[in-house]
Amino acid sequence: MTTGCKTTTVFLTILCGLLLTILGLTQNWPTFAWPALAVILVGVPAAAFKLAALRRGPLPVDVQEQRTDPPVERREHHVRHVALPSQWTDYDFVFSATVRWYPLEAADNDPVLNPAGVAVEAVLARARSITEQREPGRPSLVQHELSGALSRMLPDPTGHLHIMAEDITLALPEHDQERLDRLAEVRKDKAVWEHQRKYEQSKRQYLSEDVLKDTGSAVVWWLAKNDDHVEKTVADLGLLAQLTSAANDTDVPERFLHLIAQPHGERPGPLPEPAPTFEQELKTADHFEAFLNSMGFTDGDVRRAMLAKQIADVIKTQDRHETAEDLLRRFDPPASFTSNVDDPSASAHTAPDGTPEAPPSERKTDGQ
Repeated sequence: MTTGCKTTTVFLTILCGLLLTILGLTQNWPTFAWPALAVILVGVPAAAFKLAALRRGPLPVDVQEQRTDPPVERREHHVRHVALPSQWTDYDFVFSATVRWYPLEAADNDPVLNPAGVAVEAVLARARSITEQREPGRPSLVQHELSGALSRMLPDPTGHLHIMAEDITLALPEHDQERLDRLAEVRKDKAVWEHQRKYEQSKRQYLSEDVLKDTGSAVVWWLAKNDDHVEKTVADLGLLAQLTSAANDTDVPERFLHLIAQPHGERPGPLPEPAPTFEQELKTADHFEAFLNSMGFTDGDVRRAMLAKQIADVIKTQDRHETAEDLLRRFDPPASFTSNVDDPSASAHTAPDGTPEAPPSERKTDGQ
């Protein structure tokens, strides 16, 4: 009988004695029953020990205890700050855990081994097979995955131990984590910029290919923008024509030129006067001729030439020589002054510079 069995037998004998004693006192057993109870309590354990000794055989007690004791309790080893590779080169996880194991039954010819080393190697191999397939940006998520994968007690590749891991922690070095945070910020900023760029490209394409394709499309778009205010849209036709022509890099169509001569609702300030073109010179002469006709100075009237000469002299003071010369060519003042025979008094009362002089009867003398 092993030591554990002996201890159990003695404990049960004492317990039975106490129960029988309580029962005898409550039932008022006779006096002769108490010696018989004592003999039974002593004889039963002795007989049990004798029978166990007969069944034990030739093995020593210590060997028998080794055969009947439960397996050796699981052992453990702490692993700290072991670098495990991630999916990205040069970004390693930092792994820590408590490795636990218990030995399996070994054959007589098995070599002597270090169970802690075998257990740690097996746990790290299992952890590495997971971490090398994971990106380093989420170490806490990988940590929980390792906790689930390594919490199962599995045999090592040699078949000598059952191994598991507890208290697992997984992290990145601080400088690597800061670098990944900066990269994440850059990627997010780039995504926002790409979105804005695509939005601007889509908007430009919409304006150039749809809204500002021609003046008609721009007018329809502007009319919809202004809630069907036709008057405002009509007033802005010149602006829309200019905008459409600028968007398509073309000249404003001639049918819209009269709408943009004076911008709607705007008074231009003093600007440098541009050099006159031939079209502008003809337009000035035409306006002057319309003025003369409105005054009643029809063709052939000598006053037309006289006024043209005077206006030409004034225009020359404004550095508009080409316009002045055009007026002189148009109305030919010199020919009018030299060839006028219908009114002799006109040439007699004309000053040398071509300006009309008062008749002699209306001139004042120096003494008057």
